[in-house]
Amino acid sequence: MSIFGSTGVVGKLGLAVVSDLSSEWQVATLSAGQQMDVLAEQIRIYHPEYVSVGDEAAYRRLLEEFDGALPCDVGIGDDGLVAAANVSSDLVLTAIVGAKGLIPTWTAMARGARIGLANKETLVAAGHLVMEHARRHKAEIIPVDSEHSAVFQSLLAGRRQDVASFWVTASGGPFREWPKVQIEQASRAEALRHPNWKMGEKITVDSASMMNKGFEVIEAHHLFGAPYDKIKVLVHPQSIVHSLVEYEDGAVLAELATHDMRIPVQYAFTYPERRENRARRLTLQDMSCLTFEEPDMERFPCLRLAYQAGVAGDFATCVVNAANEIVVAAFLAGRVRFGRIPEVIEEVLSVAECYRPQSLDDILYIDANARALASRVLDS
Repeated sequence: MSIFGSTGVVGKLGLAVVSDLSSEWQVATLSAGQQMDVLAEQIRIYHPEYVSVGDEAAYRRLLEEFDGALPCDVGIGDDGLVAAANVSSDLVLTAIVGAKGLIPTWTAMARGARIGLANKETLVAAGHLVMEHARRHKAEIIPVDSEHSAVFQSLLAGRRQDVASFWVTASGGPFREWPKVQIEQASRAEALRHPNWKMGEKITVDSASMMNKGFEVIEAHHLFGAPYDKIKVLVHPQSIVHSLVEYEDGAVLAELATHDMRIPVQYAFTYPERRENRARRLTLQDMSCLTFEEPDMERFPCLRLAYQAGVAGDFATCVVNAANEIVVAAFLAGRVRFGRIPEVIEEVLSVAECYRPQSLDDILYIDANARALASRVLDS
């Protein structure tokens, strides 16, 4: 198997699953951006034949970790990601954060690999093109996000044409009960204090703004062929019901589990089989008080923007994703207040040149332009 983003939270879980299923899986490739000390340790344990790193500086640091004698081939930057994705493997876990994850996902699909998709931005930025590309090359996509994994599993009990509604659940994040004026002034530390999940910084901020949930709505549209008016969001603070599927006959199917990403990660490895894992088991006490509420799009405008972009199409979702990456990075760097995140995204979306992307190059062009626009808005 190949793991892109192996030094992140999901990538590390993927390697933990490899260790648990060591008789069945070997690591072919790993990729990491900058955490070369972590990558070096992974190389020593899992012995990949190829690794990809973010840039020349990262390569030099990795070289130092091995005293100049690297035990595997190493690629750098986008070219390294493409080369790594072309190494033969049965499963490709794409866990890179951001639109950068589109490159290895697209490349691996072209050789018909099974994709364990943990990178949200691939479908947000280029959903229709990616799904067409996967169908053309018969590349199977197994979603790794807990919400989409839950929908995927619930759909095994029925036909997609018989679905009345998809319900994607959200914890509500750290600001679920905060007034809007307080949310807009939230600090970096407050935004990174997620009540349930341990994630990387960017996705944790996206969860606090509920842009993460908006991205998951867009992903669900592409993964399951669902119109946006059939995809609903429910705030569920306990994070036990990971999503629900309502069928035309009134039956509602859901996947319930503890909030441990090991479960959907391992399921992507073993599907259609299920194996024992080290995740804590759900108890009846855990299920004794499950609550659900409608999201407040006035307090969380990023969710509204994601729905609007989804309805508008791939151009708009690509712009929203790119602008969000830029402004979230600025927030994490202390350059802007939390309330600027939706403001910058909406401004970029209103002025970006609009056209329907026809190719991956079009997507990359739209992405680059939107990032430049967002940077100019931040500097103005």
